[in-house]
Amino acid sequence: MNYPGKGLVEGLAVTARNFVGSYFYKDRLTTVQYPEERIQTPENSRTFPFLVFDESPDKPRCTACKICEVECPPKCIYIVMDRDDKGKPLQRPKAFDIDISVCMQCQICVEVCPFESIKMDNDYEKSKYGRFNDLVQRLPDLLKSNDYYRQIKPVEAAEVDAKLKAEAEAKAAKKAAAVAAAAAKAAATPPAGSAT
Repeated sequence: MNYPGKGLVEGLAVTARNFVGSYFYKDRLTTVQYPEERIQTPENSRTFPFLVFDESPDKPRCTACKICEVECPPKCIYIVMDRDDKGKPLQRPKAFDIDISVCMQCQICVEVCPFESIKMDNDYEKSKYGRFNDLVQRLPDLLKSNDYYRQIKPVEAAEVDAKLKAEAEAKAAKKAAAVAAAAAKAAATPPAGSAT
């Protein structure tokens, strides 16, 4: 039966239970004294994208294929491929910008990346004083090590590392098989000019 003020009484009961419980149970505390105290973000939380590098920031996983730029719904990603002196592509980004004031944190860029190079961060403290240029994350700001990725998302990072390792081993085995086949073919073929 609904009577007037039932919701108000139930709300006050919850408040009183949490108030009294906070003196006896630490997990009942509902207020966090931010920024001195911080709640640990769950592993599956996501804020803004970042780029992963394995060995050094000069060699990111990103090959500047621009798939994430094309698939981004709000079009907040801008990529320029790096080139050498002769104009040959170097398979790495020269510029990689993400406008975080436009990014809607949909994670589509992560899902379409074939090289596991772009991932979602847990860092939500991106506020700046400026409204325009300050809210554009450039390549040096976006590059973070694989160790950082393992630290914030250990389960996901372990799966990605296992997948990349399996792909690298399969590629190395295929290359070794091709070299062995070429050597066998060269051994079976008589040298030019020899009598048969």
